[in-house]
Amino acid sequence: MNLSTKAIDPYTIKELLQLQVMNQLSLLTSGRNSVTEQSDNTDFASILNGMLAGMSAGAGLVPGQAWGPAMLSGLSTASAGALTRKFAPASKPSAYDPLIQEASRRFGVEPSVVKAVIHAESSFNANAVSGAGAKGLMQLMDATGQGLGVDNPFDPAQNIHGGTRYLSNLLSKYGGSLGTALAAYNAGPTRLDRLGIRNDQDLAEKLHLLPAETQQYVRKVLALKEHYEA
Repeated sequence: MNLSTKAIDPYTIKELLQLQVMNQLSLLTSGRNSVTEQSDNTDFASILNGMLAGMSAGAGLVPGQAWGPAMLSGLSTASAGALTRKFAPASKPSAYDPLIQEASRRFGVEPSVVKAVIHAESSFNANAVSGAGAKGLMQLMDATGQGLGVDNPFDPAQNIHGGTRYLSNLLSKYGGSLGTALAAYNAGPTRLDRLGIRNDQDLAEKLHLLPAETQQYVRKVLALKEHYEA
């Protein structure tokens, strides 16, 4: 197969390779049997082959174009399912469904978006603390949480309420552009403002200027959103 290097999005390929590394580390630590190992490797191969097939058919991706739901458009249904299965949380999020539904109704944010953000941020661990000091299910920094009325970031109700309110504020700021709101949630709105990113079209053009962590975060949350809508 002859592929032009311009048709390959290095950020997407990097993410796929990271998924494979994570898979191999999981195999080393969990002691899963060879049947599961073969299945995981097949999943990864089908994702990569599907992506390359889409590129060779003229659907080449360039930096900025792979951030949204179109990331999955070149994959078969089975391959897309394999990708979202890579993000499956260790514990079921159903315990937080009532809180998520209430916050979603109150602030006008889709429940699937809230779930996807919680999954990406903390894997539904209400006691999670990041190296930077972000806390709880939606990983709120103390200053941000306090501004949103969150006194105890480890309280699931307060954290989900505050995090969903923050998402709603970002969606309003960027005119309902979900990808841009997610990028701001991860990197901070000040960084996006400096780059002149005001909507998803701007994000598609300038995503490569944001940190690699933010690029991967936006892709991951959008894929998880599709997962929770299924």
